[in-house]
Amino acid sequence: MTARSPQQPAAELFTAPAQLNQRRYEALRAHYVDGMSYAEAGRRFGYTRWTMIDLARQHRAGKLALFAPPGRPGRPKGAGSRKDAVRARVIALRREGLSTYEISARLSVEGTPLNRTSVAEILAEEGFGRLLRHPEPVASINPGTAGRDTKLPRAKLISFPAWPQRLDTIRAGLLLVLPDLVAFDLPGLVAAAGYPGSTVIPAVNWLLSLLSLKLTRTRRVSHVDDVLSDPTAGLLAGMAVLPKKSALTDYSYRLSHENQRAFLAALDKTMISSGLATGEEAIFDLDFHAVMHWGHDPVLEKHYVPRRSQRARSVLTFFAQDSGTHNLVYANADLSKATQAKEAIAFCDHWKAVSGHDPAMLIMDQKVTTQAELAELDARGVKFLTLRMRSPSLVRYINSLGPSDYKTVGLDRPGPYNRPKVHEDPEAHLSAYPATLRQLIVTGLGREAPTVIITNERQASLKALIEHYARRMTIEQRLAEIIRAFCADALSSTVNLNVDLDVMLAVLAQALLAALRARLPGYAHTTPDTIQRRFLETPGQIITTANEVIVRLERRAYSPVLRQASLPEETPVPWWGSRVLRFQFA
Repeated sequence: MTARSPQQPAAELFTAPAQLNQRRYEALRAHYVDGMSYAEAGRRFGYTRWTMIDLARQHRAGKLALFAPPGRPGRPKGAGSRKDAVRARVIALRREGLSTYEISARLSVEGTPLNRTSVAEILAEEGFGRLLRHPEPVASINPGTAGRDTKLPRAKLISFPAWPQRLDTIRAGLLLVLPDLVAFDLPGLVAAAGYPGSTVIPAVNWLLSLLSLKLTRTRRVSHVDDVLSDPTAGLLAGMAVLPKKSALTDYSYRLSHENQRAFLAALDKTMISSGLATGEEAIFDLDFHAVMHWGHDPVLEKHYVPRRSQRARSVLTFFAQDSGTHNLVYANADLSKATQAKEAIAFCDHWKAVSGHDPAMLIMDQKVTTQAELAELDARGVKFLTLRMRSPSLVRYINSLGPSDYKTVGLDRPGPYNRPKVHEDPEAHLSAYPATLRQLIVTGLGREAPTVIITNERQASLKALIEHYARRMTIEQRLAEIIRAFCADALSSTVNLNVDLDVMLAVLAQALLAALRARLPGYAHTTPDTIQRRFLETPGQIITTANEVIVRLERRAYSPVLRQASLPEETPVPWWGSRVLRFQFA
């Protein structure tokens, strides 16, 4: 056997090149110098015949760059850095009192751009300290600081004689909620809640200013500047200019927990009368939701946050949903670990004050309340349906059951889990519950472990009880919807009372969109964010006359739905001086 030539690897550098441009070069050289055809050269170097023809065409046209231009990499010899070239100008601009942002913007205008990081490095090298900015007597017109130190207009009520006769807006559809706001009698709700006002801005306009941020999906009160450029949010609130962050924050801290409770009581009465909530024989789904705080505030308690699968500092909120209409009717954020178990009782007190009757049934998770509170609910005649914790003894009992101990129940719902198997214990005992309970051990609901349901409802059938609890899962869906649509997870403050106002506004916004979607054919079960995206964010024009405000909505894909909607022809708006609202469709 002949020895392998030590130069063979070097030869492969030319016969099987790995670098793209070298492979192109060798293929073209084989065609032009060695006389190979396009097909032969292509086979040797991995190209098709037509690829070789294209390479030759690009080479003849001078478009094929096979070699890097001569010269050394880096900055040309003798050229200074970009920072050195503008150093003197940066120093001069700083001596005029400009910030790093403004200096960087000025250099871009002058044709010598330099980013603000490099500007800051020059200033640090030259010994300049941080610029302490003071309020300016005039508004800034520098493009580098647009809106940062500009003096914003002062909040004030709208004056229609001075209001422009025609305005273009990107949110004309936001005013679609006004007929239902008027139908809810918002001024009466605000008066019943006892919300304070001021000599400049009445209470109704304060609340509408906060509500408009919810409806426009503005994440926090501190982001109110995002909607100041569009007149619709202010017009909804009856304001020429919405109040700014500091004013809205100060107002929210003037409110008490009792204001929110009184407002929800008045709102629920309105929802019952309008069919958005059930009066007598009402069944409610209850659940907690922890709004996570991304800081290290030691005052906040730690609660379990499902999205993080851990306990974290958060504000615990509580919601109640009407099981029949799937609308939220109650929210509370003034909770602590010491009081959270009593919240189911507090909701019963709230609903009895609203409707004159205790709830017919409460459906909840096992962590909502304790056995002592379940006994209190039973004593006042409130039916409940909840889960039971699976203790080791209960698990042993479940494992001892055989197939003959279960019976199949058919549920009226689609899907693969509509025929679960149920074992019923009519006289189950709990450690801290004084009486016996009805216990259902359910398998075949799509979970690995059996579901254990306990209830004091003796008359309902197994099918009705299981379907009731299956519908309880919709409250988790409803909470996910309001988080997505109204930014309920954007913690506005580490003070519970401020979050209490935030969740109350989410309930009001959800009720408004529920009333609006009932007017839209085919949208009875649509989520709030879909209503916002398809209808509230419709652009258009606002046309103001002596006695009317005409909202002309531009043509969009969903305009036919609005044309068929049961919107009133005219709506007198009390906070507009009873001017009439009309809608027109392009």
